[in-house]
Amino acid sequence: MTELPYAYGAPPLIAQLRSTPDDFQVEEILGYDADGEGEHALLWVEKRGANTDWVAKELARYAEIPPLNVGYAGLKDRHAVTRQSFSVQLAGKPDPDWSAFPHAEVKVLAATRHKRKLKRGALRGNRFVLVLRNVQGDRAAAEQVLQQIATRGVPNYFGEQRFGREGGNVAQARAMFAGRRMDRDKRSFLLSAARSHIFNGVLAARVERGAWDSALDGEIWSLAGSRSWFGPEPFDDKLAERLASGDIHPSGPLWGQGEPPTQAEAGALEREIAALDLDLADGLVKARMEQERRPLRLLPQALRWRWLDDDALEHPVLELAFELPAGAYATVVVRELAQA
Repeated sequence: MTELPYAYGAPPLIAQLRSTPDDFQVEEILGYDADGEGEHALLWVEKRGANTDWVAKELARYAEIPPLNVGYAGLKDRHAVTRQSFSVQLAGKPDPDWSAFPHAEVKVLAATRHKRKLKRGALRGNRFVLVLRNVQGDRAAAEQVLQQIATRGVPNYFGEQRFGREGGNVAQARAMFAGRRMDRDKRSFLLSAARSHIFNGVLAARVERGAWDSALDGEIWSLAGSRSWFGPEPFDDKLAERLASGDIHPSGPLWGQGEPPTQAEAGALEREIAALDLDLADGLVKARMEQERRPLRLLPQALRWRWLDDDALEHPVLELAFELPAGAYATVVVRELAQA
């Protein structure tokens, strides 16, 4: 991630993130309430230093049901304190005593009946509260960057979590496309890493051109808060107004079968970047992945910050709070501000 260009120049701060799990707090926003009835228990769960998939398997074990009968909307960071929903299909069984769930790092905070299993991706977004410790650098410059982030947003890169330890998922994707066999679950992660690598390459090129939050000829536009997109069409005052308001964003490719829908300058750039990783692009086509789009711009909502000065500390502490849509990474917001 350090090789990707920054929107506002080199980060003005150096800081520590995730000194403890409490310094990285995430709260899921489903965007809807439980039905109040049905064969699923919709659980509101707090976990600390625990993997989402592991929690799901332990919930299944505790409820004495198959692991496939537990659902969740998204994976959450392990090295964090996170609150998210899980659905547990009980099919005529009574609820177990969730308060007695036998893992100290996991608490079931609430349980309500629901009619449907939670599906991956079925959430509106996430709220974050992050604490940067041992902050060093230009505080006035940091305030300016924070104001720019609040106004313009940040490049919507895929974060390092998508690429595995030391970025190894991309190398494994290349090996898979060259013929190495992978199990189904791992194959899915590697396909995602390959698409994310090409997307980040396109976005990096547009950041270098100063065009990550503005239009190029032949642009495809993403509608904020949805997976819908439209274009290309001539850039006019109406599109400019929608872009300025955050209603639409320039988009980049999630590579797959067929030609990307962009044209002119935007299309030429995407094809040029994909050609640099032709083995990944061709592998995604052969895997029958569909061409999709992702916004190039990420606008954090309800962004606020405060400096926690303490005479007992050698360096100040900075607390950040904001909301992001589903699929966005808090770390790409922080990277514009601080090397953590």
